[in-house]
Amino acid sequence: MKPTILLLDDDKNTLEGLKIALDGGDYNLLSTESPLEALQLMDDEPVDLLLSDLRMPEMNGLDLIKKVKSKHPETTVILLTAYGSIETAVEAMRLGAFDFLTKPVNLDAVEFAIKRALNSKQIQEENKSLREALDKRYGFENIIGLSQPMKEVFETVRQVAPSKANVLIEGESGTGKELIARAVHQQSPRKTKPFVAVHCASLAEGLLESELFGHEKGAFTGASNRKPGRFELADGGTLFLDEISEIDLKTQVKLLRVLQEKTFERLGGTESIKVDVRLIAATNKKLETRVKEGRFREDLYYRLKVISIDLPPLRERREDIPLLVKAFIKEFSKENNRSNLTISSKALEILNSHSWPGNVRELRNCIESMVVLAQNSALTPKDIPLPIREATLGNPALELQKGTTLEEAEKRLIANALSESNHNKTLAAKALGISRRTLHRKLNEYNIRTK
Repeated sequence: MKPTILLLDDDKNTLEGLKIALDGGDYNLLSTESPLEALQLMDDEPVDLLLSDLRMPEMNGLDLIKKVKSKHPETTVILLTAYGSIETAVEAMRLGAFDFLTKPVNLDAVEFAIKRALNSKQIQEENKSLREALDKRYGFENIIGLSQPMKEVFETVRQVAPSKANVLIEGESGTGKELIARAVHQQSPRKTKPFVAVHCASLAEGLLESELFGHEKGAFTGASNRKPGRFELADGGTLFLDEISEIDLKTQVKLLRVLQEKTFERLGGTESIKVDVRLIAATNKKLETRVKEGRFREDLYYRLKVISIDLPPLRERREDIPLLVKAFIKEFSKENNRSNLTISSKALEILNSHSWPGNVRELRNCIESMVVLAQNSALTPKDIPLPIREATLGNPALELQKGTTLEEAEKRLIANALSESNHNKTLAAKALGISRRTLHRKLNEYNIRTK
């Protein structure tokens, strides 16, 4: 396919000269004298390269670069100007411009710069395809992120995966801790062995111990048969303990022993069972704080935290939001037989501005709702769930005064979500991007009464 080049210059003579010089059949050429129209054209169809003047009445080139790189990071930008300076060139490059050329236009230099930029873009796309193929092979296919914080997470995963070291993953709810745990397993020598996940907070104290270590027949009322525990099931592979901060102190003692001695006994049994299990733990609470509070054993904490991975919340990697939005639109469009579904720049801007307290999970739920309920082929701001629209664009009920605590803000968000859903907890949890179980815990924690 021919590369698409968009020419932008408010000087008609320059614009016509560029069109004539480049109109040899090698490119699909678009042109405009208006920066605002240029942005609209880029919203309507993919543009490989933007060749733009620097100084224009509606918007200067540097501001244009910011908008282009925010909405269309895959587009290469070359700037033209009659007012060249080293400072401007440096700033343009810092903002993401590929090249910076001065007027009067040297058409040979322009064409050379375009070919160099497109060759570089092709190499980058080939490298990206290769990385995506490798990431799919090694377990990153479900984790989307090109931001610096996520690149650091990926690099840590790649480094730690081949080792036998235990890993502690810390991060807010909805950041994708289990996906990272699975990526560590998938890239490790254990990838052909089981990956066994246990969500500790969903199991009562006695039940959790039985789930982890198994039990013998007659160990307790209802134990009619011998049952192997998750440690046995994960032998040779990886055991993932999510929400490990919720494990009681008694179970912590037994867990520490397994990590130290690689052996344990089933409940009601005396036989020592030896296992080879790599442990990956995750928590949305800081374990170090729990240790100081006396709610988590310090020796177990250090056993778990041989390698630590801190997952950033979505609000700290906003450049990943457009990538996630497009991926989720594609996923849910396919699930719901909605072909060629797109999203408007204004809707994407609102989504990019939201704080996303529920992180990637909340964004995913939001896009699913938008796709299912969309009336047209393009998602617009009116398709965004009301609580997210109001939280982003403003709602008197949610406006926060200076000094408002995080706890109070969370209370008000929960109360608003309940009100908007007519106190349907399932819908409210989905709008907030959290599980129904987490919502119940928050309601109890904040003593919020519901109908």
